[in-house]
Amino acid sequence: MSAFKSLSRAMVLGLLRDRTAVFFMLIFPLMFLALFGALFQNESAPRSSVIQIGEVAILDDMGAEGFAALGDALEVTRSADREAALEEVSDGDVDAVVWEENGEIQLRYSAADAARAGTVQGLMQSIVQSANVAETGQEPAFTLATERVEDRSVKAIQFLTPGLLGWAVAMGASFMSAFTLVNWRKKRILRRLWLAPIKPSTVISARIGVSLALSFVQVAIFLAIATIPYYGLQLSGSWWLCLPLVACGTMAFMSIGLLIGAWANSDEAANGALQIVIMPMAFLSGSFFPTDDMPSWLNAVSTVMPLKHLNESMMDVLSRGESWGAALPVMGGLLLFTAVVTAIAARLFRWDTA
Repeated sequence: MSAFKSLSRAMVLGLLRDRTAVFFMLIFPLMFLALFGALFQNESAPRSSVIQIGEVAILDDMGAEGFAALGDALEVTRSADREAALEEVSDGDVDAVVWEENGEIQLRYSAADAARAGTVQGLMQSIVQSANVAETGQEPAFTLATERVEDRSVKAIQFLTPGLLGWAVAMGASFMSAFTLVNWRKKRILRRLWLAPIKPSTVISARIGVSLALSFVQVAIFLAIATIPYYGLQLSGSWWLCLPLVACGTMAFMSIGLLIGAWANSDEAANGALQIVIMPMAFLSGSFFPTDDMPSWLNAVSTVMPLKHLNESMMDVLSRGESWGAALPVMGGLLLFTAVVTAIAARLFRWDTA
């Protein structure tokens, strides 16, 4: 027990003395949480701006009540200069220009922003269809009722926190284990431990304990910041399941760090390999943005990445109200991944530099 405490203390002090490591493992991910949480604080969709040229019957007949209903989605201004209006669309200052010509509604938009273009087309198509129905004097045969699945109070922070926390855990666990292994090998600390009357299980237990402690500190800080009123994260009833999930995720990314640390001979090589592995994984696993629109082959690649499953399960227990059914399969998969990668790392392990 004395050896375990001494090794753990040495590892913690080594981490705290390395200000660069503290920054990238603790402060850097929190900067993303604070920045993204502030950027997406207002979850309402931006209004589309349209310039109306001359008289357009379907817009003129809507009246104040009709425009009030569209006020959150569409902003219509009037102009008599069509060429100037089209120039504004081309420059990106407005989203579209609309006018009426021989009973036909003409809509011109820029394809530079596909999302905005799709929104404007959808809104104008809806207005045209409503006007056509009104002209026939008949009630529409079908209507569409839409409502968000999540509670109306759900904010973007509910979706940002799990992904960024998963990325922070992955960074901390993998970088810490890889750099410790490389540095200890370079300084011949591993050889001294090998010759010392200390069991390998004690060294491994100390490394795991320190990594888990760091991950739980990350969880505490992330949730403390995300739940302040400004960001407004609302935790689900089973939010505490993120702790065993983080523990399993820490083990999985520790194994990646051990594999890279066993292979690399220098800090530079370890850092380069970790960046190549962790950063693309973070982007493909939804840590920074949704992955729904990714090509199918990229989605297939992301399904074999542990961070993808960690992020989704963290989302389930933190924001979607899921419980053990969502957490247990992922925890088992992460532990299996840990066992496989650790076995490979053990085959490559060296006590001393080559």
